[in-house]
Amino acid sequence: MRFDVITLFPELFAPFLAAGVTRRAYAGGQVDVRLWNPRDHAEGNYRRVDDRPFGGGPGMVMLAEPLAQCLAAIRAERAEPAESQAPLVLFSPIGATLDHPAVERWSASAGAVLLCGRYEGIDQRFIDAHVDAQISLGDFVLSGGEIAAMALLDAVARLQPGVLNDEGSHQLDSFNPALDGLLDCPHYTRPEEWAGQAVPAALMSGHHAQIERWRRDQRLAITARHRPELITAARAAGRITPSDEAVLAKLR
Repeated sequence: MRFDVITLFPELFAPFLAAGVTRRAYAGGQVDVRLWNPRDHAEGNYRRVDDRPFGGGPGMVMLAEPLAQCLAAIRAERAEPAESQAPLVLFSPIGATLDHPAVERWSASAGAVLLCGRYEGIDQRFIDAHVDAQISLGDFVLSGGEIAAMALLDAVARLQPGVLNDEGSHQLDSFNPALDGLLDCPHYTRPEEWAGQAVPAALMSGHHAQIERWRRDQRLAITARHRPELITAARAAGRITPSDEAVLAKLR
């Protein structure tokens, strides 16, 4: 899969693509990331990419034309048929909040063109003409779309085959359908006792069914405490068993 990132700060992505999970996905070819600076497609000696907003107000607005020229260069390089062009995704507060199902959809796709806005925003005429989807990380505002783009790329990268050391690792992540959409349970490692606290006895029992029941109970308890709406969704999907209900009843 291929992601083309339009950003005024491509240097922000260099360390991100050179370490950890994203490095393995990028170096292994599972995820191809290409960076494009709209300033390279701006005119004039100063390669201007922004200007004051009509109607007044603070800040600057990204110009439509450099973005359009940058996008045209990407389309030309991707050389995709018009009917199957990669979607242009803008990271924006009005977008749909990124969640696990969305990440799964993107991880199974051929990729996208990711647009990282800056300043007060982007000329709406470019958005109306070219943007296919908008994504938000939540109800807060970042200085630009680069961090959001990295979040999407990282989440997608770890779902690609061969990227994680343990192929089944992501199946035990919070929100994964394999966990019925619940939050993950606590984890422990050596030593068996640290700062006066021992590892839960169930995990030391060697009894696989007991261990799995303990983990399930913990997932239910943590999810009910911190994200009760996920319990409601799991119930609606028929994923909460009578044994689970007994655990949840004790928490009330």
